[in-house]
Amino acid sequence: MRRCAFFLVALVVAAGCGQQPPPEPQAAPSAAAGAVSPALSITDPHGRAVKLGGKPERVVCLTGLCDDMLVELGLTPAATTTPKLLSRSDYLGAEGAKVPVIPGGFGGEDVAKIAEARPDLVIGLAGVHDQLRAAVEKFAPLWLVEVKNYEDSIGYLRAMAQLTGRGAQQAVAEQTFRDKLAKGRARAAAAGLKDKPALAMYGGTAIGVNTTDDVLGDFLSGFFAYPWPSKGGGFETAQAYSIEEILAKAPQIIFIQSFTFGPDAKTVTDTYKDNPVWKQVPAVATGKVFEVRPELWASGRGTRAFGIILDEALAKAAG
Repeated sequence: MRRCAFFLVALVVAAGCGQQPPPEPQAAPSAAAGAVSPALSITDPHGRAVKLGGKPERVVCLTGLCDDMLVELGLTPAATTTPKLLSRSDYLGAEGAKVPVIPGGFGGEDVAKIAEARPDLVIGLAGVHDQLRAAVEKFAPLWLVEVKNYEDSIGYLRAMAQLTGRGAQQAVAEQTFRDKLAKGRARAAAAGLKDKPALAMYGGTAIGVNTTDDVLGDFLSGFFAYPWPSKGGGFETAQAYSIEEILAKAPQIIFIQSFTFGPDAKTVTDTYKDNPVWKQVPAVATGKVFEVRPELWASGRGTRAFGIILDEALAKAAG
């Protein structure tokens, strides 16, 4: 695991002065995670009942949370819609690149290709894949998941472990994640990050902010000052902060997910680098703007993803 640069600098300075390096901040111990028992009838964190006729051996993932849960449990999807996430070195690496990809837009996936994967279970996202239910359930159950906070991620991991009989793997993954959260809070406190306004934003044809009503914004608010409430209304208005509004809140750290398509597409950083208002934002002026990978920060909503995001965010912020 990479240590954040804050502690690396402390070690170098201490060594140069002939002193012993200071200890890393100690995290409060987290409650031990227990292994769940196998079950083919479960209720997920949002009260949705899932009943299967047998342990699912082939699971098709239409959302990154599904891929995340399976990898945490030592399993591989039968097919996926997030190949970039699966093929990361901290997921399945080269083996992830071998998993068949379901074509089609998000929420409009090719049902025939899903059927070709011969799934025992298909997992999609609530509010996105509802319209596929009638077609998909002709050949497999469809489980629609919804993550509002990281505790939901843990709950889904536990539910998947019940269905697949992987309680031992779930207990290890859950404990690892809970320990990482505790250590992350200690690291953030030691670096004073709760007093530093941070921002997670995204952009393609327009920019938006991951507000505290968004799962990523909610997660980051546990480690940073995060003054980005939802603006209300639909999705586009709720997260539509202008450059001027971003300047007014003066974030000192910014994480950007740039959705780029094609070789000539520009990142958000490149798009706004000459904007005079953007240049005045404290994070921009001090070089604390970081482009991060959308396949993880935008698609990863499981315990593994949140753990990696936390490590990356703390390391970049304290560096």
